[in-house]
Amino acid sequence: MAREVRHQIAARRVNTVGNNSVSDPRPPRGRRTIKEALCPGAHRIGNMNPAVQHAREHAFQETLLSARRTMLASEILKLAIDSFRSSKLRFALTALGMVIGTASVILVVTIGLTGRQFILNEIQKIGTNEVEVEYSGASGVGAEKVIYNDFLTREDEKAVLAQVPSVVASSPVLETHDRISFGGGVVKDTLVLGVSPQYKDVRNLTILNGRFFDDEDQNAHIMCAVVTMPFAREMFGSADAAVGQTFSISGIPFTIIGTFKESVDTFGETEIADETILIPFSVARYFTGTDNVKQIYFTIRTMEEVPDATREIQRVIKSRHKPNSVYTTFDLRELLTMASRISMALTAVLVLVAAVTLAVGGVGIMNIMLANVRSRIREIGIRKALGATYREIKLQFLAEAVIISLAGGLVGCFVGLAVPLSIRLFTDYPLPISLWSVIIALAAATGVGVVFGTVPATRAAQMDPVEALKYE
Repeated sequence: MAREVRHQIAARRVNTVGNNSVSDPRPPRGRRTIKEALCPGAHRIGNMNPAVQHAREHAFQETLLSARRTMLASEILKLAIDSFRSSKLRFALTALGMVIGTASVILVVTIGLTGRQFILNEIQKIGTNEVEVEYSGASGVGAEKVIYNDFLTREDEKAVLAQVPSVVASSPVLETHDRISFGGGVVKDTLVLGVSPQYKDVRNLTILNGRFFDDEDQNAHIMCAVVTMPFAREMFGSADAAVGQTFSISGIPFTIIGTFKESVDTFGETEIADETILIPFSVARYFTGTDNVKQIYFTIRTMEEVPDATREIQRVIKSRHKPNSVYTTFDLRELLTMASRISMALTAVLVLVAAVTLAVGGVGIMNIMLANVRSRIREIGIRKALGATYREIKLQFLAEAVIISLAGGLVGCFVGLAVPLSIRLFTDYPLPISLWSVIIALAAATGVGVVFGTVPATRAAQMDPVEALKYE
């Protein structure tokens, strides 16, 4: 009887174990599934909301992918640096082309900006704040057009000074000609301009010897004159000898009190000829018998106010004359804009020429990297045999090309900036330095490394590991 009871208990235990092994899906105690090993707590996630479960699994996968990429990038950089340490001379010679290229870009931009600044300064010497108003005739046709002359007057100048506050100086120009005897039987038709004392500042004239006539000379109707250098040399031999000498205009003696020239060469775009005499406007009226003038110069307070001031000057003058009279205004804004565009275009062309040097440096990098790939075939085969992927091999050699190019670019930027900074430090000439030239040079150097490093990197990544390992 006792033996039968023991047999029934044993049979019951066997059935219980069998049922558990079939119905219980959980693993035995102490053992974990693959999902639990990769993601602890996965058995708890299965009982969660599907949206929460998906979000946690996605976050876990992103973490693994980020860690893998970080390790891959650091490993690639370490391998590239180790490669450079083993061949420092090759690295330096390869980067030399990029040093020259980036330095050339920065220096070319500096030279272009210097030329632009010089041109604009020369134009500004003529008078960027200057507005010239000139009588152009009547707007009628045929006989109606020549039936009257409506010249500018000194009263127009005074009206503009009173109504346009941005005008700070002005001068009328009364033009006449006279036959002047230069001695030795030489007589020339010479230009005589009657102007106000402000004409020197309005037209930015440079007084070489003596002085310019002032308001006292103007109000007292002093018979004085300021002449050009060619006039002084031809009549009296030199500019110094001309000051204090006397000559005649229409039989009236005038004393030379100074000689002058224009600040810059205007290439004939001026009312001043080679042999010109400037006399006070109040004296010039005696030769013409009228206050009528053909042109008036105005100086505006700032260049930014020139457009508005020009419109106001036009309005004031037209309100004082007949409706059909035409008065034309001129200023140097368009000339400045054109000069700036031309200089920037020339700078861009020079930068493109300098970019050829960068391309030559890029070809050098590609050739050296191709030779580098060939000398490291067995290394590439071993890396592939150990599990390196196509992407890893390609990134390794591409990173080496970019590092070479970027290192050369940094050194080139230092060299390119050292030259203008040295000139600014040891001379009084402020060479302009553009930060954009540095940014463009570094960006170009990086781009050259990527473009010219792609071919050798792709060739290395496409190698067959079996053939690479057999390579001698």
